[in-house]
Amino acid sequence: MIDSHCHLDHEPLINNLNDVLERSKKVGIDKLLTISTNVNSYKNILNLIKQDPMIYGSIGIHPHEVQTSNFEKNYIVQEFKKYQKIIGVGETGLDYYYENSPKETQIKSFKIHIEASIECNCPLIVHSRDAENETFSILNDYKNSNPKILMHCFTGSKEFAKKLLDLNAYFSASGIITFKNSVELQDTFKFLPNDKILIETDSPFLAPIPMRGKKNEPSFIQYTLQHLSKLKEIDKSSMDHITTQNFETLFFNNEN
Repeated sequence: MIDSHCHLDHEPLINNLNDVLERSKKVGIDKLLTISTNVNSYKNILNLIKQDPMIYGSIGIHPHEVQTSNFEKNYIVQEFKKYQKIIGVGETGLDYYYENSPKETQIKSFKIHIEASIECNCPLIVHSRDAENETFSILNDYKNSNPKILMHCFTGSKEFAKKLLDLNAYFSASGIITFKNSVELQDTFKFLPNDKILIETDSPFLAPIPMRGKKNEPSFIQYTLQHLSKLKEIDKSSMDHITTQNFETLFFNNEN
């Protein structure tokens, strides 16, 4: 298994890192991708990727954070090229649900990240909430550059997913797909092609059933995988192989 999106620099994970890693390995996780959300987060990630061979990182600014911190495109590109274990750009995108940052600032930052990911030929880790039309419109503007798009913690509509498939996007399933009230999302993941699906925890947030209410951690990804395998009517081992291979293809196949 591979947790394609977690936040190891957040509490309580960071102060219990050895235990978190031990539990991750015990359930069969091979890689953890810990995601940058702001300038300080990225600094922490540069330290985290040195802690264990299984930890990889990204560089980016979450849309909630773009009013107070940001990266220039050239800096993202330089940092990506400098560190072998920084393998993605993001998370970035648009969040109009909370609107913690002005829409115009979010859009400007999103475009910087998209252009940096294209220059690096690496995956773009996209956060999109209550902004389906704007997110798609901006990504579609770069269609001819073939961006490598990963829709993190995808909770969008099936119509949004269909349009994103035209951009060759990948979709990451989080613990939300295990929630009883997530019927439409579950239906969307049933619809999505198997070769476009990854799994994630987004830990320490969004713990899956039966761990809901607890602080999430990477080892809980086993429950998301199990639920996804039932949705797709594929045995858990095969679903594990599929999602792992999709991660490897997206993040480590430079021809993709």
